[in-house]
Amino acid sequence: MRFLPFALLLLIPAVACGEDPKPKKPEYVTKEKHDPDGIGKFYLDREIAQVMGHRAAGWLERPEREKEEAPTKLLKALDIKEGQLIADIGAGSGYHAFRMAPLVGAKGKILAVDIQQEMLDLVNIKAKKANVANIETVLGTETDPKLRKGEVDLIILVDVYHEFSHPYEMAAKMVAALKPGGRIAFVEFRLEDETVPIKLVHKMTERQVILEMAEFAEMEHDKTIKTLPWQHIVLFKKKAEKKKN
Repeated sequence: MRFLPFALLLLIPAVACGEDPKPKKPEYVTKEKHDPDGIGKFYLDREIAQVMGHRAAGWLERPEREKEEAPTKLLKALDIKEGQLIADIGAGSGYHAFRMAPLVGAKGKILAVDIQQEMLDLVNIKAKKANVANIETVLGTETDPKLRKGEVDLIILVDVYHEFSHPYEMAAKMVAALKPGGRIAFVEFRLEDETVPIKLVHKMTERQVILEMAEFAEMEHDKTIKTLPWQHIVLFKKKAEKKKN
């Protein structure tokens, strides 16, 4: 029987020794020819859209939004409970944060996360005027929403995930921030529906959202809710931690 030299044994992949290999992060691809409303950067064949700046905050508060997006129906579908800690990532002017604040009550909290301080300033001004005490603003970065690990019950992303310049890094941080059983709700304009009057790179298919979240073994697709006028709610749940023997 022949034995391999020790030096060669060190070169054998860990998977041959019964260990799971570390998954490889998908690569970003840059293309010169791309949608004018995108940034030319692609993730798993999806072009990332340009970010809506704070000067367009008025569009977030438009009166027609209830008819076009049915936010009341959205929040009901999310089954928000009193006392929950919810992170509204890409919160903008706080349109959804202020609607969720009464639902979690005084024992709960809404974390309004955005990378634009100007948006957070709008939230703080509005909270002060309305005497709302359970909304906390958080200044995130393009790669980190700045959430503490294992504390969040629900992360909601309304019309924003498709604009993340680093979706993999952001998703990894979001997954880490969830409690076991915690959920992420991707609320995206339906690309499958040609009648939805939104620019193409600002829409996503259900299949694409599921594909991108498949990179995280801790998460499982819970369900997709398709009752909103223009959007679908693609919900994922964090699996319970395995008990150690």
